[in-house]
Amino acid sequence: MSEKKNDYIDEQDVSVEANSYAYDGSSEGLVIATDILPSQLPIIPLRPRPSFPGLLIPLAANGPMQIAAIKKSMETASQAIGLVMVKDLEKDDGPDNLCTVGVVAKILKVLHTDDDTTHVMVNCLERFKVTDTTTVSKLILAKVDYHFTPELSVNPELKAYSMAIISTLKELVQINPLYSEEIKLFLNRSSMDDPARLADFAANLTSADGYELQSILETFDVRKRIDKVLTLLKKELEVSRLQSKISKQIEDKVSGQQREFFLREQLKAIKQELGLEKEGKTTELEKFQERLMKLHLNHEAQQVVREEMEKLQLLEPSSPEYTVSRNYLDWLTILPWGVFSKDSYDLPRARKILDRDHYGLKDVKERILEFIAVGKMKGDISGSILCLVGPPGVGKTSVGRSIADALGRKFFRFSLGGMRDEAEIKGHRRTYIGAMPGKFIQAMKSVGTANPLIMLDEIDKIGASFQGDPASALLEVLDPEQNGNFRDHYLDVPFDLSNVLFIATANQLDTIPRPLLDRMEIIRLSGYILEEKLEIAKRYLIPKALDTHGLQKNQVNIHKAALKQIIDGYAREAGVRGLEKQIKKIMRRTAMTFAEDNALEKIAIRKSDLEHYLDKPVFTSEEVFEGVPGVVTGLAWTSLGGATLQIEATAILAKAKGFKQTGQLGKVMIESSEIAYSYVMANMAKFGADANYFENHFIHLHVPAGATPKDGPSAGITMATALVSMVTGKRVKPRLGMTGELTLTGRVLPIGGVKEKTIAARRAGLKTLVFPEDNRQDFDDLPDYLKEGLTIHFVKRFPDVFKVAF
Repeated sequence: MSEKKNDYIDEQDVSVEANSYAYDGSSEGLVIATDILPSQLPIIPLRPRPSFPGLLIPLAANGPMQIAAIKKSMETASQAIGLVMVKDLEKDDGPDNLCTVGVVAKILKVLHTDDDTTHVMVNCLERFKVTDTTTVSKLILAKVDYHFTPELSVNPELKAYSMAIISTLKELVQINPLYSEEIKLFLNRSSMDDPARLADFAANLTSADGYELQSILETFDVRKRIDKVLTLLKKELEVSRLQSKISKQIEDKVSGQQREFFLREQLKAIKQELGLEKEGKTTELEKFQERLMKLHLNHEAQQVVREEMEKLQLLEPSSPEYTVSRNYLDWLTILPWGVFSKDSYDLPRARKILDRDHYGLKDVKERILEFIAVGKMKGDISGSILCLVGPPGVGKTSVGRSIADALGRKFFRFSLGGMRDEAEIKGHRRTYIGAMPGKFIQAMKSVGTANPLIMLDEIDKIGASFQGDPASALLEVLDPEQNGNFRDHYLDVPFDLSNVLFIATANQLDTIPRPLLDRMEIIRLSGYILEEKLEIAKRYLIPKALDTHGLQKNQVNIHKAALKQIIDGYAREAGVRGLEKQIKKIMRRTAMTFAEDNALEKIAIRKSDLEHYLDKPVFTSEEVFEGVPGVVTGLAWTSLGGATLQIEATAILAKAKGFKQTGQLGKVMIESSEIAYSYVMANMAKFGADANYFENHFIHLHVPAGATPKDGPSAGITMATALVSMVTGKRVKPRLGMTGELTLTGRVLPIGGVKEKTIAARRAGLKTLVFPEDNRQDFDDLPDYLKEGLTIHFVKRFPDVFKVAF
């Protein structure tokens, strides 16, 4: 049963007894209410709050128990019914879940009845206390003792309490006018001079929870009851004030926002009327139109732009499709369609820029100048794709930047290393959230011209995954026959990349897919020799390091001998990155010395000081073991440049022949050793050795530095020479190095990395070198300072090698 607190009843429809008196229908006239209120009442459980005496309330009985109680009450002469609040709101109605104090009420009128619910109007009369309960056919009957409201003489104390309640009610009415209606209804039925009725009314008026109101209902002493009611009223007043404050803040905020919105709309309308400002959509469209005036789009792109602009005019700015369409138009109109920078084919200027930025690399510079000269004769350099191949730190990226500077083109670089997603190249489709064009279209937007120089760094380290193969996507970009109509997934219109000069960089060519490699022209950048590194350090690295570390030009002086020792002992790799790191390390330590000693003006770095600044050398001298039969020096190529290899062969007396190799050799190198073993064994007589030597000897071939993997065919003649030296007991000539691939018939085939191997030979102090005849041109193309002081023998067959070595 729920109590409808704020419903009001027309006084003309319901007759209410006053002062708890009623007419019992007898000839004796008026009698006291105790004479007609029964001692046993049918009970209706109330939730979530109790009722109070003196109130006229509507009730809705919506269960079998409540409807049965109303029917039982209507059958009695008094039509009295008990209203008792439940103890636990979570539990079902029952005798055990009823509070001990309730209110007796008289049913005045049945308002509405249907199958499930009965609506009645009741007048609450007096408090009672439940003494016993019984249940009969789902009907709760309770024996009760009534506690009638005593007639109190109005004294100053009670009057003061009443005035306090009235004063608080007035404040509540000012904050919440809804309370005024209930107060008017109460005054029509009761008097403000009755403290007990006033306290009950005031308690019922609050929004306190049911248990607090039940506590007031159970307080029979009027004085204590008024104290509790006043406390509740003060809480209610504070809550109402806070609610009013919050409501006012929200109302002010909303009003302020509405006012600002209306003012902005009015301002926008005024500006539009005066022509001072245009709508956002109109501004966007005009911006796109202004961009298009400066561009030369192809036919398909023009059609797409026109359709998108018509679509944008029909869309509301709040629509998600509006943002997609606007971003698409933004990309289409910001690309440099038909916008070109003027190429410079001034060869002296280009040579000057290349010499300014790089020392050495003469062959590379000549190749680049030839490339520019062809562009000058042809009128353009479109369709050219270069690939700079060399060890790390030799200046591949900086060479690309210098080419862009020499040509007067914009430069854009991005790394392909580790790229695994095809969308990085060709973009995402616009259906995806956060879709963007690929790197090439982004590059065109960044540089603002249709003929920049784009550098594809680390093309040999491009990856592949389930998301696609970027290397395959590059085939279209790097094909001069196809990139004139490059179609990015995001743009979905052809864009001309044929005027772009692509320069790729790689450390090695083995990992580049063959179809991709075929589209590029290879330019090799070999490593620097000591003399070149010395000049690079003097001209570029040391001045840069001084500036980076806040030091003056003459504050730190590194002697030439010290610089040579740094190059040879600490930074022997092909490039100059390691050298730059060592120079920076010296500058850091000298900067700390200057910071600690303000009186110090200059520091000189000598060779003997290097261990103090750089600790022990990382590299030791490449010792060439000579004078031992079976030991020969070979020349090898690595990704870091050239190196020397000491190949050793020894024979062990055994009952049967055998052959094994050690030194962590690769598959190709093992095959080369087996070819050398077979060739020497088949031609023992030509070398003046015992033809049956191998029948009772087990041969062991070893390549030192066993922790380093080695592979390649170029050590074939070196291994064969080591085996011949071992078999004949002859030592090879001193300071001899060799390289070349050997076949079973004794032919010597060409190898790669001639420059790197020559550099390694010079570093190791070798004086006589053996190269295949087919590599003569490669050696002749080397700078004179590399060839100086070397005796070179070019051989076609292994007997030629034998003559040189022995």
